[in-house]
Amino acid sequence: MSYLAIVDLGSNSARMVVEELHDDGTYTELIREKQDTRIAQNMGDDLILKEVPIARTIAALKYFQTKYAGFKPEIRAITTAAVRMAVNQAEFLARVKFETGIEFQVLSGEEEAHYDYLGVMSTLNIDDAVILDTGGASVEIIAVANGKSIADVSLPFGAVSLSERFNLANDINQSDIKLACDSILAQYETLPWLFKNQHKPVILLGGANRSLARMGRTALGIMSVDHFHGFSMTIERVAAIFETIRYMTRLQREHIAGLEVTRADIIISGLLPLLNLMYTINAPRVIFSESGVREGLIAETIKNNG
Repeated sequence: MSYLAIVDLGSNSARMVVEELHDDGTYTELIREKQDTRIAQNMGDDLILKEVPIARTIAALKYFQTKYAGFKPEIRAITTAAVRMAVNQAEFLARVKFETGIEFQVLSGEEEAHYDYLGVMSTLNIDDAVILDTGGASVEIIAVANGKSIADVSLPFGAVSLSERFNLANDINQSDIKLACDSILAQYETLPWLFKNQHKPVILLGGANRSLARMGRTALGIMSVDHFHGFSMTIERVAAIFETIRYMTRLQREHIAGLEVTRADIIISGLLPLLNLMYTINAPRVIFSESGVREGLIAETIKNNG
């Protein structure tokens, strides 16, 4: 028996889990923590990580350490799109290591997509689908056929970056939603393999998509909104939820049942990658996964330790 701590620094939030790894190859989750660090905030076109989000992130990492230190675990710390793209990446990582001792691995877009695939396939029985992981500053799309990854890509837009670029945080001009959709579709059109995956369900990962699951389950009167692994919705239901919230003010969105207040400014932008993907491939439904990069890392660690 041993322990594994995974620290996952995304563009919008930082997450940490502690897993007890058993000798038979199984594992038990002991701790799960999340902090809304939003390291991608105000990066802008210059792609510079700013001081306030950096300080907020380091404080969260120090808090995580107080939670996992007693287990003396193996630590795997990974970070994704915002840090991957930042021109001051090296300075940020050096400061984090100096202040916390944590050494982060910066995942490439391909590595992030690979771990998403591993995480989904380890917990869902899926043969043919398109996986979509919507993060704060990137989206990963993986085409799956007969249970195998046949194509993947990481695109440089996400819930936070779209919200800031197209002014989708507060009270929204509908023309800005169209501009954002045009931008997303232009990037999807560069992926000829994507259009060959017609009528496949979309497997959803990422914070915005988790919010969609919670809103959908709340609307159905399901009490357990935080346990949605395998939960499914038709594209018509997804579209209906989006059509309801796209015309709301930010204050109104902050009071949507099932939506975290801290996501009211990025929920519109966070759902646009999904909406445009659904229509591009004529997806019949979406299926939500609670397993992604972190579970992919766990699966890899267990395999390597075995």
